Amino acid sequence: MDDLGAQLRQTRTEAGVTLASMAARTSYSVSHLSNVEAGRRAATPDIVLAYARLLGEGEMRRRQMFGLAAGVVAPVVTGELIRAGFSAALRGRTAEEDWRERVDQYGRDYMAVGAVALQSRLTNDLVVLQQHLDTPVMWSHAARALVTYGKTTPNPAEAIRWYDLARVAADRSDDLAVRVWVRGRAAIALAYEGAALTTARRYAEQGVALSDRPSLGRVQALMAQAHVAAGRGDQASAVALDTDSRRVFDLVASPDGEVSDTAVPPWRMETFRSMLYARLGMPGPGTEAQEEADRTRPADLPRFATHIELHRGLTMVKSGDRAGGVAYAQRAMDALPVERRSQSLTLMLREVEQAAARQRA
Repeated sequence: MDDLGAQLRQTRTEAGVTLASMAARTSYSVSHLSNVEAGRRAATPDIVLAYARLLGEGEMRRRQMFGLAAGVVAPVVTGELIRAGFSAALRGRTAEEDWRERVDQYGRDYMAVGAVALQSRLTNDLVVLQQHLDTPVMWSHAARALVTYGKTTPNPAEAIRWYDLARVAADRSDDLAVRVWVRGRAAIALAYEGAALTTARRYAEQGVALSDRPSLGRVQALMAQAHVAAGRGDQASAVALDTDSRRVFDLVASPDGEVSDTAVPPWRMETFRSMLYARLGMPGPGTEAQEEADRTRPADLPRFATHIELHRGLTMVKSGDRAGGVAYAQRAMDALPVERRSQSLTLMLREVEQAAARQRA
């Protein structure tokens, strides 16, 4: 048996986590993880990092998992640092140009790649990137990368820690647009999921206060405020903020064909609005937003199609069809491959179930 695989298995069993549970939480199959633990497959950095992230609770186990992860990831990071430096120099490129393209690519990959696979790659790049934080532009690239990293983490509390780092990095960039965007993106990420609404509100208020210039950051901050108002049951404020957000969006909307986490094309704006009106129990504007999102969304984004289906399930529940709405949402989730799912989808499904339970009570 491979020593590293055996250590992963020992740590998992000592933590009381079954192989099936580990597979569900990491998006790897049971058979794949079983082969890794048995030494029949290599324990790649992404798998070791996933084990470290999920099993590293308690001081002793945290130290143990950190040692395992460092032993596997450090050589990868060192090699990447050397390769990236030489490759950029040979192409006559600056670190700023190289990292701009790399972070832009992560924004595009976020829309299609599973969170676990994306996070393992981004982990290595963030370790490399922190060696280059010697100009304001590099801090701006780091800020955007940290937001993306936060969105790949498994729970809102962990995401907030990364969003807070992203805000500090953005402030060091001295780039007002990046400072607004980081706060707006973090705010809508939390508010759309219905998670940590107090923090989402704080991020959004900061973004709105920094600048009244039309921007995608401001669009997302205003939309986050709308979702926060919906969470409080304040329908009038939510609708008014949606109107304000759409007014700014009309000035700065991303092109239809742009697919990136940094972009807000029409289909994505309608996805934000679809969830807003599902929460408000307003099927008229909600249905319009759902249909527009389905009509304009690129066909190769099944995860975001599932978002809309879960919104439809919530709309059904809010309209009184509790069992039908929950079943509809569950079928939509089941139809999406496990590796394509996200924390946002998990939280939305839970919201559908909780809305049904509240109506039952």
